[in-house]
Amino acid sequence: MSAADVFARIYGTAPRVLGEAPGRVNVIGEHTDYSGGFVLAAAIPLRCRVALSPRRGRTIRAFSESRAADGILAYELGREAARRGWLDYVQGLTRTLGDEGGAGIEGFDLAIASVVPPGAGLASSAALGIAVLRALREAFALRLDDVALAEVAQESENEFVGAPVGIMDPMASSLAPENAALFLDTRSLTHERVPLPQGGALAVIDSGMPHEHSRGGYRTRRAECDEAARRLGVAMLRDLFGNDPNEIARSLPEPLGRRACHVLGENARVLDTVDAFRTGDLRRAGARMRESHRSLADDFEVSTPELDLLVEIATSRDGVFGARLTGGGFGGSVVLLTRRGEGRVAAVDVAAEYRRRCGRDAAILLPAPDPRS
Repeated sequence: MSAADVFARIYGTAPRVLGEAPGRVNVIGEHTDYSGGFVLAAAIPLRCRVALSPRRGRTIRAFSESRAADGILAYELGREAARRGWLDYVQGLTRTLGDEGGAGIEGFDLAIASVVPPGAGLASSAALGIAVLRALREAFALRLDDVALAEVAQESENEFVGAPVGIMDPMASSLAPENAALFLDTRSLTHERVPLPQGGALAVIDSGMPHEHSRGGYRTRRAECDEAARRLGVAMLRDLFGNDPNEIARSLPEPLGRRACHVLGENARVLDTVDAFRTGDLRRAGARMRESHRSLADDFEVSTPELDLLVEIATSRDGVFGARLTGGGFGGSVVLLTRRGEGRVAAVDVAAEYRRRCGRDAAILLPAPDPRS
């Protein structure tokens, strides 16, 4: 059911505006964005769609089709209160807009219909944030460009929701083009469209182990990177790019040394992957992806046995150039770089072997099945 249909069913009238935004898969560049580094991300066909109508007063009403049992939830502009579940992601946006000068928004009714799976590492919360912000921009004539939308979405998650995410997810959801990747310098926010190599394609498999950025290990890793930068006398680890990662690691106590080694090495891997994409060198790009996963597992310690198994199975298969965890780790998904036209078959085979070896079902999120089959 479309967001407009959901809105009409719940509120009894047609919406005034619609907004949508894609989830994203991070090809390479994991845990670099909050250290000012480089990332290479791609939008995926799975999207969050919203429908919205302004209403008189300061009341906001919101309904999510995926949380239909919650019914319509409501709050007042300027009286946002955290810890109300999924509604926090909406409240955070209006609080952030209000903190930046009010932005001229008033009350509104909102309906959400998203097919970006939460916990799969595909930026479901960023897709929601950008979709809602796009609808608000149109409904209230907000003077916010696409980069500003990403910054509002990130600040909302950081300051209100309490998830210490970097800028990559909302920037990818706001700016990543279709059929190409977004190369992003997260310090300057300069970005460039990088086409996927002609002979290659991406596949995404969900391990069935969800993750959540607002808790646990993700928060710890970000704090460790900040502490490593402090001990090294720089504002962020990006400032040390170009130095030998192993030499930097030796100057720090563990585990900070391995954390810094990953971030510095990952930045170099991103740049080499971008060059490989530009020259159509799928094998080199795949090698960098495999190196990235090993670093994430060994130096950054954010992988899981399930993610490692998916990568092991995938990279042993002919037609798969590389694979790695995507979306921060601690569960979620893996991304595969495959030969064009072979992604679906490869993903099906990998998921079947995964189930045989660990007894867990893996969901193939990309590419989608052919509706004619």
